[in-house]
Amino acid sequence: MSTGSTPADGAELPAAFAEIADDFHALTGRDRLQLLLEFANDLPELPPRYAEHPELLEPVPECQSPIFLVTEVEGSGREATARLFFSAPPEAPTTRGFASILAEALDGRTVGEVLDTPDTVTGALGLAEVVSLLRLNGMAGMLARIKRQLRLKAGL
Repeated sequence: MSTGSTPADGAELPAAFAEIADDFHALTGRDRLQLLLEFANDLPELPPRYAEHPELLEPVPECQSPIFLVTEVEGSGREATARLFFSAPPEAPTTRGFASILAEALDGRTVGEVLDTPDTVTGALGLAEVVSLLRLNGMAGMLARIKRQLRLKAGL
């Protein structure tokens, strides 16, 4: 796994997260918020198998807005490929932005890479000055659920 920036806890960020963090840190507060909104617009649509069966998705109650997610594992163990799917309403752009960041950084990576992603990654994005800590906790809640689902589905 290639790594990039180091958050405050000393853990290495996966390369995809490091690139996203670098993009956010290159901007000022208002521009960071704008970039988060751009991520919100890029959240992939749910595939029909989930769009037609929303009961298959897990809610993330740590988020202030309704968001649901589900993972899939292609293969088994840490080398399996992780697939991530999210559902968040358009009127919740912060939540959609967080989901989109997680999708961009983690979808298609190995289960091991996702599980090795530091739980503090949400703080490494430099968003604390533009969104509340409560909202950042929502993103952390998404990551925790992703990791739990992947552990179960990959047999770890």
